[in-house]
Amino acid sequence: MEDTRGYDREEIFSKKVKAGKRTYFFDVKSTRANDYYLTITESKRKQNGDSFTYEKHKIFLYKEDFFKFVEALNESVDYVKHELLPDVDFDQFEKEDENEEVKSDLKWE
Repeated sequence: MEDTRGYDREEIFSKKVKAGKRTYFFDVKSTRANDYYLTITESKRKQNGDSFTYEKHKIFLYKEDFFKFVEALNESVDYVKHELLPDVDFDQFEKEDENEEVKSDLKWE
């Protein structure tokens, strides 16, 4: 059950990242006191018979934790890239994403 104590405030900025069966949403929102926070939502599509439902998980990230969160995320990603998977060319995934964006843009022209 999602907490509805006023957390879903005005959305200031939103970025959507599609990743296979999952979609991530990075949303900047404002509080009643005109402060800002970030919600990171993972949405995963699940088939439910003939229809689909969406399973969502949400993280609320407040300004005082931005630096620590980004630092820990970067350190974790770097560890995987350099210690666990040093032979993987991670640039290929960036190129694949760029190609998908170009294909998506061409569909609308």
